[in-house]
Amino acid sequence: MFKTVIPFGPQHPVLPEPIHLKLTVEDERITEAIPSLGFVHRGLERLADLRDFHQMIQVVERVCGICSMIHAVCYCQGIEELMAVEVPPRAKFLRVIWSELHRIHSHLLWLGLFADSFGFESLFMQFWRIREKIMDINEATTGNRVIISVNVVGGVRRDLSHAQIKWVLSELQMIEQDIKRLENTMLSDYTIKKRTVGKGLLTAPQASELGAVGPTLRGSGVAQDIRQTGYAAYGELDFEPVVETDGDCYARCKVRFRETLASIDLILQAIANLPAGETRQKVKGRPEGETVTRVEQPRGELLYYIKANGNKNLERLRIRTPTFANIPALLTMLPGMWLSDVPVIVLSIDPCISCTER
Repeated sequence: MFKTVIPFGPQHPVLPEPIHLKLTVEDERITEAIPSLGFVHRGLERLADLRDFHQMIQVVERVCGICSMIHAVCYCQGIEELMAVEVPPRAKFLRVIWSELHRIHSHLLWLGLFADSFGFESLFMQFWRIREKIMDINEATTGNRVIISVNVVGGVRRDLSHAQIKWVLSELQMIEQDIKRLENTMLSDYTIKKRTVGKGLLTAPQASELGAVGPTLRGSGVAQDIRQTGYAAYGELDFEPVVETDGDCYARCKVRFRETLASIDLILQAIANLPAGETRQKVKGRPEGETVTRVEQPRGELLYYIKANGNKNLERLRIRTPTFANIPALLTMLPGMWLSDVPVIVLSIDPCISCTER
């Protein structure tokens, strides 16, 4: 057999992310995949030495714009733990609402890109059309569409008025209907099933052993979601992880599609149970000690290690993102697959290289 090494990325017509893989191929079949990490460098963790711990909220939000709210929640929770700050209950529920809005628009973005990878451009536009409504909610409630910058140490800087809540509820009702309208096309179409069913298989033992997280893990039948730990206000809401058992690209697609609807349900619950009161606790002093905090990003578990020594600048900030955790699983999925399946399989883990390489 003829063996060759083919570079995949960092630029690719299907993938928006600069991921770089070296693929060993024998007669169009992949036998080995080796990642080449480090294409993007921005020095965001190094900025912890130059910006004080309040300013670092704006820095961590720029690790990834799509899930900026959730990065800020993870960071603020770590600082609040070190400073023994009790966040007001209303702020916890508001964090859930904006976090789930980010999860929905991230999944809708991915569903559109996934459809586009098969050549379904109309379906791609439909998912992104719905996503625009989520962005409009972000803009109307926070003033920004992507990086909303509402988190502060001790709570959130904005609140939702009665009129805003009423409008958000009506918008979510229409968004839910729009998403359900696309379910038959996205999950039952012959072409999509042909390109995804049985592709990029990852068993539950493999997913657990390789440290996979998020929809990549839950698509293999492992019911693990950091929201189950009850951080923010999740412990006061009725929540069950979305799980599929087949472990292929189709299963991961179904998990993300169903999670958009689950996130809408969580927002509705949070609004229905939104307590009255303040949204922000006054903070005095500086953080000291070290801690690890975890939250559930759209792509999976996000982990922040924070070390502080009582100064205004942190001594150490280390971020472990879900894409980094899912790369070993990706490298296990690829061998044995056709070269033409690579874009679909890589997209199925929803890679975010700006998160991974800081």
